[in-house]
Amino acid sequence: MGTVPIYLIDMPLRYQPGFGNAFATEAVKGALPVGQNSPQRPPKGLYAEVLSGSAFTAPRAENLSSWLYRRRPSAMHAPFRRMAQGLVRSGPFDEAEASPNRLRWDPLPIPSKPADFIDGLVTIAGSGDPAAQAGLAVHVYRANRSMQDRYFTNADGELMFVPQQGALLLATELGRLEAKPGEIAVVPRGVKFRVEVGGGPEGVRGYLCENYGAPFRLPELGPIGSQGLAQKRDFLYPVAAVEEKRGRCEVVAKFLGGLWTTELGHSPLDVAAWHGNYAPYKYELARFMAINTVSVDHPDPSIFTVLTSPSGAPGVANCDFVIFPPRWQVAERTFRPPWFHRNAMSELMGLVHGVYDGKAEGFLPGGISIHNCMSAHGPDAATYARAFGAELKPQRIDGTLAFMWESRYVFRPTRAALAAKELQKDYDKAWSGFK
Repeated sequence: MGTVPIYLIDMPLRYQPGFGNAFATEAVKGALPVGQNSPQRPPKGLYAEVLSGSAFTAPRAENLSSWLYRRRPSAMHAPFRRMAQGLVRSGPFDEAEASPNRLRWDPLPIPSKPADFIDGLVTIAGSGDPAAQAGLAVHVYRANRSMQDRYFTNADGELMFVPQQGALLLATELGRLEAKPGEIAVVPRGVKFRVEVGGGPEGVRGYLCENYGAPFRLPELGPIGSQGLAQKRDFLYPVAAVEEKRGRCEVVAKFLGGLWTTELGHSPLDVAAWHGNYAPYKYELARFMAINTVSVDHPDPSIFTVLTSPSGAPGVANCDFVIFPPRWQVAERTFRPPWFHRNAMSELMGLVHGVYDGKAEGFLPGGISIHNCMSAHGPDAATYARAFGAELKPQRIDGTLAFMWESRYVFRPTRAALAAKELQKDYDKAWSGFK
């Protein structure tokens, strides 16, 4: 399909469009071998290396792999050493007791001291266990400086970035991509990358989902048909961009919940060419085609699903990524905000900007709420009163972008999250004003 030129931050970036496509790209002309993956002597003196994101025998539609042609093999490193964990946690998330209480946090501040992506990570909640390849963790990233001669890789799961303040440049083994508020970026399990921040002196902040389960994919559309929700062509993948750098480089690896470190004498992003379907990607959420009612009531929020990680049970997600974007509401004789409900699934919400239409007060951009399995929730008293008395004419919900990670597993908060001063002690008062 060709490449799409994008000019962001301070450098031109080029992307290849199409979710799940098989791509072929080279930063050095002639670096890709023709007709085979592993020739006896790869072009340009490079080393051929396959990166498998699925079992070799996975069904063709679910089989993920890419061939990388790099200046040095990835195996060229010293043993990893355990390092300090900071505020990063992983399953089974049993350090603090989970409760049925509804929880909400104000935005966590960006550190005042120098902090890169790894330094500023804090885990809010999660479920499951990376060893079982089921469940997920949700973190907040905060940074005021770029990673310099430092790289990260995660063997426990793929990473979905949802920027809330400031832009990120993700320099990965397979190329470079930018993610800014209003976009998401996904880095597959095992891919090495470096995070450069573009948020100015105030730094950057955002949400990070670590998916232990099946990789995110587009949801089935069923009766919706082929047109609707997120379109394949709007997902963008990077082109090859070899990084030629010598000198001390640190690689931090996350493995079974622990952080480990090793040193290289060169950049691990030394891939001159690659081909395959296992690669990072980004998506602009404004391109999502929202579906809604044109008669009465409103459908389940599942109609706003951008990506899903299936759990093995039909229709029951390990994790759904759902957005609540600008849209029209026209339902007749209908209470239009999200209804009161109790859910077999558990919900963790974030707000990129604006005001969430289900909560008039208290839910701030950069904040987080958790409504776990069967915990009753819905609009607060002020939202209910406004909607109850509203004139039912076509209404445009604008200037907002909220999202939700919904899972069949309970979100178990970490000890640090429950002790944070940003945890709202009076959240239950949102529902205290009903007659």
